[in-house]
Amino acid sequence: MSDHPSSGAEALRAEPVTFFRKDRRDFLLRLGAGAGVAAIAYQGAASLRSLLPNVSYDSPTTVKVGAPADFPDGLKFLPDMRLFIFRDGKVFHAISAVCTHLGCTVRAEALSQPETRTVKGQSLRLTHRFQCPCHGSKYSGDGANVSGPAPKPLAWYHLSIAADDGQLVADLAREVGQDFRLTIA
Repeated sequence: MSDHPSSGAEALRAEPVTFFRKDRRDFLLRLGAGAGVAAIAYQGAASLRSLLPNVSYDSPTTVKVGAPADFPDGLKFLPDMRLFIFRDGKVFHAISAVCTHLGCTVRAEALSQPETRTVKGQSLRLTHRFQCPCHGSKYSGDGANVSGPAPKPLAWYHLSIAADDGQLVADLAREVGQDFRLTIA
């Protein structure tokens, strides 16, 4: 036999095995560089995220509106919550002041003569009606849309009494029917 390999398989075996080391070294270098880039990107994202506060600036949906004694018989408007609280003796209900057309704040207008209307089987004394100054929608005292572009009545919200201090609590995320009333003892 000669000193030179005769077949291709013998030629491959005869070459030094240095290309595996180069590939492994290159792979480990790339792996280390990739891990470093990923770590820097993660730290950068965490740094940018720290600039945003973890505070929600949305209005709370459950709000204390005051002690029942703070509300006179009739209507009281709470502009910060855009809410009307009605009191008739020991009976309370809350109606939204947000027009259902485009979200303007409706205005209450006192009626010259109070009306009594049966709403969903319950008697309701109406002392006001509502009008939207933006596009002229009109609502009756129970929040029903009477005229204008408003597509639906004003929302009624759930009222309750806070257990800790006895204040009225309005849940602005919980709409109720027009037959809802809160009676306090």
